[in-house]
Amino acid sequence: MIIIHAMKTLPRLVEPALAERLRVMPAVVMTGARQTGKSTLAAQRVPGTRRYASLDDLDVLDAARRDPEALLGGSGAVTLDEVQREPGLLAAVKRAIDRDRKPGRFLLTGSANLLLMRQVSESLAGRASYLTLWPMTRREQLGLGRAGQWEELLAARDEEWLDLLAADEAKPEDWQALARRGGFPTPGLQLKDARERAIWFDGYVRTYLERDLQAQASIGALPDFRRLMRAACLRVGQLVNQTELGRDVSLPQATVHRWLNLLETSYLLVRLPAYATNRTKRLIKAPKLYWGDTGVALHLAEQDAPGGAHLENLLLNDLLAWRDARLERAEIGYWRTASGEEVDLVIEAGDKLLPIEVKASVRPRLADAARLRSFRKEYGRKARAGLLLHTGTTLEWLAPDVLAAPWWRVV
Repeated sequence: MIIIHAMKTLPRLVEPALAERLRVMPAVVMTGARQTGKSTLAAQRVPGTRRYASLDDLDVLDAARRDPEALLGGSGAVTLDEVQREPGLLAAVKRAIDRDRKPGRFLLTGSANLLLMRQVSESLAGRASYLTLWPMTRREQLGLGRAGQWEELLAARDEEWLDLLAADEAKPEDWQALARRGGFPTPGLQLKDARERAIWFDGYVRTYLERDLQAQASIGALPDFRRLMRAACLRVGQLVNQTELGRDVSLPQATVHRWLNLLETSYLLVRLPAYATNRTKRLIKAPKLYWGDTGVALHLAEQDAPGGAHLENLLLNDLLAWRDARLERAEIGYWRTASGEEVDLVIEAGDKLLPIEVKASVRPRLADAARLRSFRKEYGRKARAGLLLHTGTTLEWLAPDVLAAPWWRVV
């Protein structure tokens, strides 16, 4: 069992990006689900001297509402935690920046995507840089402060991939155990067994429903909302069908739409878009449904045995953390044809595409590479070699253009 102070010293993937943005922009807004470690990162791992105040403190919240100028006053750097609790504070931050655009003046954290919250009318456009802190990746939990080998794979030539992954010192890990504990620091690092984690997850969900959710929107029917959450957790990796979801939980489609948006704003739900060359088609095609943390998803679904979709979800979570910590934008999606051929994950970085197929199988076969090869045939020279990630130990080229690799050598 890892003791608490050890957890607090673990480096996070976004630290270099956060430091770089604080050197350039007057404000940096770091958002993510509650309990991902934003407060620890902002208070303990950001270099330099900063005044710290959290709007979870009722006195600070009252000051933010009554006299925001006083709360923001002074020439020193300020960290304001959980700013989504008083969206009007951002207008005062804007005025302060317009008076003094010194880089790094404000570090703001929030447990909701401020750009998606209807109550937030001030985006700090041109004054702030935005970062997302996702739950801890596997390699962050190991103390490495990074995500998987996505950057290295993109930088290397396809034929170098096998040697690159073989040289990595990663050790095998039980993916199902990782899926159960998820990436939140407390259950991921401190809690020693399933019972303790169940107690933590139950408290987390209750806090979200009874407090955080009510701060974003007034939801009177909390049992209905929780039922929708459970139904969504039972559909990990499936196409989002709001009408079907509504029918299963006896809710109108419009209500399902609004509540899924709230879950996404809170970073609990992830809707993975479809990849298509035509960007308009990406918006039209149905997304696939995943969760920001597999531990929460399994708890809500009352499932003890993770399935292949949860392995996909783990890989997606790692990719999202990697994507949102890099300066050069990358897109993550899935690929599906009208005839039903599908590739689980596609990385679009620059002018190249990296297709990834995920198999909860210890013995990858040539037939498992068929969809990756179809994708490469469709996109030609734009497509990199395919990656088939599995739960075994085999690291080999299944075909000249498809590398089979253990998931833990990459993530």
